Amino acid sequence: MKYLITGGAGFIGSAVIRNIINNTRHSVINADKLTYAGNLESLKSIENSGRYIFKKIDICNSDEVKSLINKYQPDKIMHLAAESHVDRSIDGPEKFIQTNIIGTYNLLESAKQYWMNLSVERKHNFIFHHISTDEVYGELHNIKDFFTEDTPYAPSSPYSASKASSDHLVRAWQRTYNFPTLITNCSNNYGPYQFPEKLIPLTILNAISGKSISIYGKGNQVRDWLHVEDHARALVKVLQEGRMGQTYNIGGHNEKTNLQVVEIICNILENLVPIKNNSKINIKSYKSLITFVKDRPGHDIRYAIDATKIKKELNWIPSETFETGIKKTVQWYLNNKIWCRTIQDNDYQGERLGLKAND
Repeated sequence: MKYLITGGAGFIGSAVIRNIINNTRHSVINADKLTYAGNLESLKSIENSGRYIFKKIDICNSDEVKSLINKYQPDKIMHLAAESHVDRSIDGPEKFIQTNIIGTYNLLESAKQYWMNLSVERKHNFIFHHISTDEVYGELHNIKDFFTEDTPYAPSSPYSASKASSDHLVRAWQRTYNFPTLITNCSNNYGPYQFPEKLIPLTILNAISGKSISIYGKGNQVRDWLHVEDHARALVKVLQEGRMGQTYNIGGHNEKTNLQVVEIICNILENLVPIKNNSKINIKSYKSLITFVKDRPGHDIRYAIDATKIKKELNWIPSETFETGIKKTVQWYLNNKIWCRTIQDNDYQGERLGLKAND
């Protein structure tokens, strides 16, 4: 089978492609615009596979999307291409509206027209899998509450609102046109190859460089952390075994506050690269780099996924605990400083986006 994967050079998309190429016999067409967060270095290990093709396209260009689908005739589409950083959506929401809403519409329309002209057998086996986020649900106020697939949408940021909009479009195409779709909503991802604007890689890289580790507000925001390779495994399983028209929540069962996450990383670094051995950094501990900055607007306090449905229906559970996954992640960044340095030299200097301490 041929899988068309949009956003395949991104953090989650590249993990999905590596999973498919390494663990199945399926072929992959990777369609990515290669924005700041797209990096083909994340796919070096499989780029020479005869079952892998990369095409640089913009999903906001409907002609490019239509041409790509008609040329490669995919059996299944996994849609991961998206603008995904809340801070950037606050500073500049237009890109999020264009990519996450208009881009998804273009894909749905082109895929629907393509699907309608398939043979009966291929039409029956075709799936459009839309990958989304738990942020569309808003925030949880009760410590005993969890997001389920039936939780009403209440997005808080331009990012989550744009993803909620794309989810609604996918459901509308399924309901109106009987177009075969699946939706998954995941919790916070972490792991290798994550662009260092996100909390975990930014913390690791700033700490080992002796730079300030900025935490919004009091750092009491709670997130459920999911290792990206567990997520990739879940996405492939949903695509292959999920019930048509259904939504599946994917979580890591690892709730931590942002402050806890940062302190855990600092403790791991103290064991792996003790601060006393680094003559370039004149501080007593990595934790002394922690700085609390003004919170960003509309910052949700708690997200937590109830992943009962995917466990019962598809027998999926995460293999990594946060303790095992974060140790592997820290070690990966320590072992791949060249990859990190390339990104920092070309695109990103490790600043925290959004509101700064003196705003």
